[in-house]
Amino acid sequence: MDGDFELDVDEILTDLKDADVLSIFFPMFRKSLVLDLRTNENSGPMVKIMAMVASPQERMRAIRRLRPGFPRRHSLSVVAWPRYVDSLRAHGIWQRLVDRVAEAGHKQAAEYMEKALSELRRQEKAEMARVVMGDNYHTIWTSQRTP
Repeated sequence: MDGDFELDVDEILTDLKDADVLSIFFPMFRKSLVLDLRTNENSGPMVKIMAMVASPQERMRAIRRLRPGFPRRHSLSVVAWPRYVDSLRAHGIWQRLVDRVAEAGHKQAAEYMEKALSELRRQEKAEMARVVMGDNYHTIWTSQRTP
């Protein structure tokens, strides 16, 4: 699956370098890794796995509800990741995310991000099991066998 989609990893890394609010979504299992790297006197950076949403505006509304003490953002960096979760690490993107969370002041960024990565892997594996078992999936055509 990883070879079927072209991604401009350099462009993604550039976007991640400048973004303070970003969402990496995984269409394969309909989840998003949401990072809000803004901080104030009461709150540090946020790292959260959330359900995928229909639009960036919907994601921004969800972030506003979760972090009401922060000013309204008018932009969000969004990255669709149609590959396996572990390929984030292989492309150097995961380490950049860990570094950004640490730079934002999260004292246990590496540990916290490792937990997020483990949860993403777990959810990806669970979705693959549903595919194999046919849970929530339907055959759109079957073979026609003649007796």
